[in-house]
Amino acid sequence: MIFWLIVPGRGSLVSSASPSYRGHRYPVEVIAHCVWLYHRFPLSFREVEELMLQRGVVVSHETIRRWCAKFGQVYAHGLRRRRPRPGDKWHLDEVFIKIGGEQKYLWRAVDADGTVLDILIQKRRDKAAARRFFRKLLKKARTVPRVIVTDKLRSYRAAHREVMPSVEHRQSKYLNNRAENSHQPTRQRERAMKGFRSAGGAQRFLSAFSGISPHFRHRRHLMAAPDYRAEMTLRFAIWEQVTGAAGQPTTA
Repeated sequence: MIFWLIVPGRGSLVSSASPSYRGHRYPVEVIAHCVWLYHRFPLSFREVEELMLQRGVVVSHETIRRWCAKFGQVYAHGLRRRRPRPGDKWHLDEVFIKIGGEQKYLWRAVDADGTVLDILIQKRRDKAAARRFFRKLLKKARTVPRVIVTDKLRSYRAAHREVMPSVEHRQSKYLNNRAENSHQPTRQRERAMKGFRSAGGAQRFLSAFSGISPHFRHRRHLMAAPDYRAEMTLRFAIWEQVTGAAGQPTTA
């Protein structure tokens, strides 16, 4: 099944084949709704199971976990493809995160609008780690920014000179609130999940989470209620296109 969608800000049509649900006995709407609940709200798999049971859908928390692992990244990638190109000003920041009782560092890059460009979990925050994150970020974004903003960690300066010397680099602890604020949803989920068990699991979850959750976290405080509802209606329509639920027959 193939859909066409006009992407705001690009003025072009993007085609996207819906994910394959071959071998799954539950309807697409049920699978997509469970994945949406888990990534949009600070819920456990068992809490999602309970919410679905209240709606008359009997599905185990383990099945929901497998759905999120299989389709979460696919949905997130589909949403990212429909976003406008990132702005030319990027904010980068790193924050410590406990994984299996060990301290790791979560590196994150956002544009001037707060859109998450990429994340990476690493053991250190030295020059090699900063360089690795820069290269991964440039490869994923497929563009070079005009300016990057970081805190005063010296690793950024060293990696910047090596990877993107032509890009303006601003270092200040006061200019990087955009990146620092982007960590808040992750902290909320970290508390709800009582921490992450492995670096690989955290990387997979946060990669999907940073693609799905912001799609439904529009800046409501800047919009009138009718405009906000219209915007969310559009975003839910995009979600249905991405998941393949659009055009599916309604189930009882």
